[in-house]
Amino acid sequence: WSEDRFNEIVKETSAFIKKVGYNPKAVAIVPISGWHGDNMLEETA
Repeated sequence: WSEDRFNEIVKETSAFIKKVGYNPKAVAIVPISGWHGDNMLEETA
């Protein structure tokens, strides 16, 4: 994963969250990946 890319997404997402009336500091943004669908629908062994 790329921390720089994550920080870019946080910045963009936080701006949107603020625009729709929420406090970005009250919203947790957690880096996850669903690239292969692991742990998305069923637990991965």
